[in-house]
Amino acid sequence: MKYTAVIPARYAASRFPGKLMKLLNGKPVIVHTYEQTVATGLFDDVLVVTDSDLIFSEITGIGGKVVRSVREHESGTDRIAEIAPALDTDVIINVQGDEPFVLKQPLQQLCRLFDEEQTQVASLMHAITDARQITDPNAVKVVVNRHMEALYFSRSAIPYLRDPKVEVCYYKHIGVYAYRKDILLKITQLPPTLLEQAEKLEQLRMLENGIRIKMALTEPWSISIDTPEDLERAEKIFSKKSV
Repeated sequence: MKYTAVIPARYAASRFPGKLMKLLNGKPVIVHTYEQTVATGLFDDVLVVTDSDLIFSEITGIGGKVVRSVREHESGTDRIAEIAPALDTDVIINVQGDEPFVLKQPLQQLCRLFDEEQTQVASLMHAITDARQITDPNAVKVVVNRHMEALYFSRSAIPYLRDPKVEVCYYKHIGVYAYRKDILLKITQLPPTLLEQAEKLEQLRMLENGIRIKMALTEPWSISIDTPEDLERAEKIFSKKSV
């Protein structure tokens, strides 16, 4: 099968506008994400799709592949779906543009889930024990069934621990998705759902429409750049590497 990584790159992020063009260790965040994704060697092709002239110029300037989206989109999935019909691929991996520390091993796990013919959509998660993350609405949690399929995603702490004597594990969702091409096109033709709108989580549209999401348990993914504070923490990581 052919695997293509597509990095949706929206400039006007609501919580941290222009974050993908913020410098991190001397290079824009989106450049780190693109170069790290290419460096995994997992994909037949890697490209950025963006609504921004700045991002378009930055990626072309490093010799990277980039496509300009021509419509406004509510989500990265919708932005990828705009160009998906032209892609010669079987599986599309949606790597978020604000993930400068993309790692090979989790993405490899993600791709391997499609060895099973019934896998339609796949994503990643890791275990968390920090109470602040468990209750932080910016850290999306997921619960799964015994077949490692997502039951629900939430910004709230799920499951709710009604009986403190019961030992449960909390999982943080890593916002990287993979879809079979035909399923991606089907998803984006569906109207937004109530739970999706309530939680502002696009993956709930899939669950509400009966589309299964296979999950892989992996190691923590380091830092996504969602806030200025995240950018500061990421800069510290690079500083430690250079010591």
